[in-house]
Amino acid sequence: MSLALVAPAGLLKCNQGTVPTPFMIVGRTVLAEGMLMGNITDIVPLVNIVPFGNCAILAAIGDPACTPVIVTPWISKAINVLVEGRPAIDYSAFLLCAVGGKISILEPGNVTVMVP
Repeated sequence: MSLALVAPAGLLKCNQGTVPTPFMIVGRTVLAEGMLMGNITDIVPLVNIVPFGNCAILAAIGDPACTPVIVTPWISKAINVLVEGRPAIDYSAFLLCAVGGKISILEPGNVTVMVP
């Protein structure tokens, strides 16, 4: 089975945000096809995940910035592919934002691996 993993060229989207943003991988050393790979703990706002423009939920209360508030790791199907001891982030992975949005992968960054 092949699995599309998320690399630094990947794009994220929030269903409450107005623009997609790049996925940022910081401090990792694991490479696949020459690209750094992230894992499910890459959830730090303004480091791994930058704002998504304006937030539909927060705009209603006067603070339109869509800066994610993440409280759990990525939920990923790539449990058999480890990056520095933790599951990698695959194309179907998602995060839930404490504000009420859902962050998902718009474009994985073109890294596909074969898994058992």
